[in-house]
Amino acid sequence: MGPLEGKTALVTGGSRGIGRAIAQRLAADGALVAVHYGNNEAAVKQTVESIAAVGGRAFAVQADLGVPGDADTLWSQFDSGLKELGAPAGVDIIVNNVGIGDFADIETLTPEQFDRLFAVNVKAPFFIVQKGLPRLRDGGRIVNVSSGVTRVAYPEKIAYAMTKGAINTFGLALAKALGARRITVNSVSPGIIDTDMNADWLRDKPEARAAAAVYSVFGRVGEPDDVADVVAFAASPASRWVTGQNLDATGGSQL
Repeated sequence: MGPLEGKTALVTGGSRGIGRAIAQRLAADGALVAVHYGNNEAAVKQTVESIAAVGGRAFAVQADLGVPGDADTLWSQFDSGLKELGAPAGVDIIVNNVGIGDFADIETLTPEQFDRLFAVNVKAPFFIVQKGLPRLRDGGRIVNVSSGVTRVAYPEKIAYAMTKGAINTFGLALAKALGARRITVNSVSPGIIDTDMNADWLRDKPEARAAAAVYSVFGRVGEPDDVADVVAFAASPASRWVTGQNLDATGGSQL
């Protein structure tokens, strides 16, 4: 029996990359996982099927984030999915993983890019938690996926870094607000990870990959599972005495 047996988890942006690895790991630990996606139906189907193939349980939840009513849509889909499966209502683990990024500095970022970044990376997680709190059981877990760019200067993605800084502050305040319910709230900050988001500049480019690997003390680029394992700890009963923290999952980047 896994440590999350009998638990229900929601993973936003769970169809690909880090989100897929998180969904697969939580399911392997015994949780019923709601895998949220925006528009890539093929990817979420593959994720759900990969979980079922090894004996796990998962279902898809579709909602476009960063638009009016997104949190209501997401939770409505979540509730319906549980009902269809005959599973108990409610949630034990909320993982806010979804995020977008733009390579743009202070001189080139447009107001439209800025608004979109904050709508998806900050506003959506805030209201997903707000709308999810009545469903979140006491003793539950909230894990927000942040970024290592919050502790180093990264002017090439200045607004993206700002959104992740906001997520860290959100988690800190939320941890104190929910402590009486024994709900822990932590952030996990990846470094450079080999995902589709980074594919255009990282994959099949040996020189770029070698340069990226130097940032980590381990001399390699991170993999989604490296982050998923840290999230799994933060989502587990073992993290009961850890809250309001930002767990660095950068592989010792730029130490």
